[in-house]
Amino acid sequence: MEVSVLSAVNVSILAMAVIFIVLTILIFTIKVLVKLLPYEAPPPAPQRRQKPASSENGNNNDDHVAAITAALAMHMGKTPKEFKVVNIF
Repeated sequence: MEVSVLSAVNVSILAMAVIFIVLTILIFTIKVLVKLLPYEAPPPAPQRRQKPASSENGNNNDDHVAAITAALAMHMGKTPKEFKVVNIF
């Protein structure tokens, strides 16, 4: 079976034409769907106010400080009495 350059070019042109036709159909389909079914943004969720940690969870804050102090002491290889956590952001 002999393959010529002309037949290879014809197949390439046909393949490219099919690809561009399919892409054009997809573009117009998407445009029609956008017109028929427009995007509606969901309503914004109500914003919750954050309560200060010291007002209600004072004991919980102490637990966090203790856990952070213990983790730092373990990581640094020191005892927790050798340093003090003053401020946590």
